[in-house]
Amino acid sequence: MSVAHDHHPVLIIGAGLAGLTTALHLADHQPVILMAKRRLSEAATAWAQGGIVGVLDQEDSIESHVVDTVNAGAGLVVESVARYVAEQSAQAIHWLVEQGVPFTPDQAGPEGLHLTREGGHSHRRIAHAADATGKAIHEVLLDKAKAHPNIRILENWIALDLITNKHLQVPAKYKSNRCFGHMHLILKKAELKRS
Repeated sequence: MSVAHDHHPVLIIGAGLAGLTTALHLADHQPVILMAKRRLSEAATAWAQGGIVGVLDQEDSIESHVVDTVNAGAGLVVESVARYVAEQSAQAIHWLVEQGVPFTPDQAGPEGLHLTREGGHSHRRIAHAADATGKAIHEVLLDKAKAHPNIRILENWIALDLITNKHLQVPAKYKSNRCFGHMHLILKKAELKRS
């Protein structure tokens, strides 16, 4: 008897912006386990202040965004990656707005958002939530993940390693690198006693 793959939970290691976003996209189709190495309130995402860059203004363009990014990167930017990010930026911001992220509004701004201009950019293209954008995004996505019936969240679970072919003797049909599981450590808070 074989079990369909969509019944197995997907393990996502990390409960920051990337982990939460991935969990929310997958959880409508299959179970998800989201593993956080610390308490959920301690993700680095919440420390990000600035904003999210996106091509939202009609006077702006993807090409301009790519040129600005490559120039600002002083030779360290892979142009194809910069182009992909620029092409997906508006869709990502729209998705965050749909989730309820409270970006700073501006009725006169593109799509009702206040956009700022930061270093290296030739246009106003930074959507922000006051000066605590990461915190605002993290709180909204975390609340959605906690409320989703198909997402199980594990706090204080540290991923140590992925169990792959190098750890196991596997049949020949699995000779390509494949993940079979993971090793983790569960942290429990020690009780502090005063003497």
